[in-house]
Amino acid sequence: QVEHPVTEMVTGFDLLKWMLKVAAGEPFDFTQDDIKVRGHAIECRINAENPDKGFMPSAGVIETLHMPGGPGVRMDSHVVPGYRVPPNYDSMIGKLIVHAEDRKQAINRMKRALGELTIGPINTTIPLHQRLMENADFSAGGIDIHYLERLLK
Repeated sequence: QVEHPVTEMVTGFDLLKWMLKVAAGEPFDFTQDDIKVRGHAIECRINAENPDKGFMPSAGVIETLHMPGGPGVRMDSHVVPGYRVPPNYDSMIGKLIVHAEDRKQAINRMKRALGELTIGPINTTIPLHQRLMENADFSAGGIDIHYLERLLK
């Protein structure tokens, strides 16, 4: 599952751990009925791109880096200060995932986490995610996969 962190946040199950156990021939020690979904999770893919310029890749050296933290906040990333973002590969440099009791709380938690996340001096999608978290349509839910295209026109 590509976005396994979202599932892990709302279920409490470590999917990668279980994939490895199953691959090793171990049986599940739970049933589908044991898996309960709790709360709301949101994931923001942090890319080294400039959304204001057609998502142009933003290569360069990361000099400033501060990852967010706290309850219900997860940051998956491979970057460190001094990391050189290459121009020719996948621009994703991290995934920021939050979990809370409901959508409103999750959005507020994501706003805080995005505000704490600092990656510089390269351009990233952080400001776009901040805009989305402030957007009334996004907050209300029910948007479709073409929403972002319409928003950016």
